[in-house]
Amino acid sequence: MRPTLRWIFQCFQGIHYVILNGVKQIFNLTEERRFILSLLPASCQRYYL
Repeated sequence: MRPTLRWIFQCFQGIHYVILNGVKQIFNLTEERRFILSLLPASCQRYYL
C-alpha cells in the first residue's frame, strides 16, 4: 500500500512547535512521524527537526 501525499500531510498536522519563555519545543513528534520524516528530503527534515 502506498500512502498518499494527503495522508502524509495529515500525519504531520498534529506536530506543534512552541516557544515559551524563549525555549523552543516540539510536541507530538512520535517515532512513527520521525520515521516518515527520515524518508523525506533534508529540507523537510530541517523544518521539523
